[in-house]
Amino acid sequence: MKKIVLRLLDLIKKGELRFLIKGISKRVFSKTEAFGLKRDLTEEFSTPNASIAISIRPYKPSDKTHFVADLQNDGLIEKDIPTCYIATTDKDIPCYRQWLMDAKQNNKIQEFWGDAFPILKDDEAIVESVFTIPEFRGKGIMPTALDRISRKAKDFGARYVMLFVEIDNIPSLKGCHRSGFSPYVLRTERWFFLKRTIVFEAVPKEVMDAYLTNVK
Repeated sequence: MKKIVLRLLDLIKKGELRFLIKGISKRVFSKTEAFGLKRDLTEEFSTPNASIAISIRPYKPSDKTHFVADLQNDGLIEKDIPTCYIATTDKDIPCYRQWLMDAKQNNKIQEFWGDAFPILKDDEAIVESVFTIPEFRGKGIMPTALDRISRKAKDFGARYVMLFVEIDNIPSLKGCHRSGFSPYVLRTERWFFLKRTIVFEAVPKEVMDAYLTNVK
């Protein structure tokens, strides 16, 4: 409870009342559907390059000031999950951030996100908290960075990389599709007066058909 109160006070201090109200409303009553997407790293795939040159490197504490707009993932850095990566411009300016986590991080994943994701197996990794800095959007950075960072999962023995994207987030779904990811499961999250339930199921045919239409 103390953690929640401090989080609320921090958002109020930042003047993010709209974000705060949206978060509270969601936890009173809501239903959100998201695709679980997966990529097999043993299969060859060619991702188009971004319209600007980018490089990938591990996150550094000095990068934090570039991601103050990423309210959704505020506090994740403090969890000390050592697999946060940054895409930078040719002048080393951060433009994109994401986490790539393997089975060794299962406990920390559950601590931060609860049961929002399946427990990772030894040959699996998961991408989470993808964020492109607003002024760099529209340059094709996400597919290129997602592809390059996902390939790093081979370094810790993973064959499959997964991520979850809400079914109405068409730009992100297109970016994931261009990076070799395809839906393999549908996650339904329901909130009812601060109680959350999550169900994973096979993707219904009509939902898959709509996905294929949207990502073309």
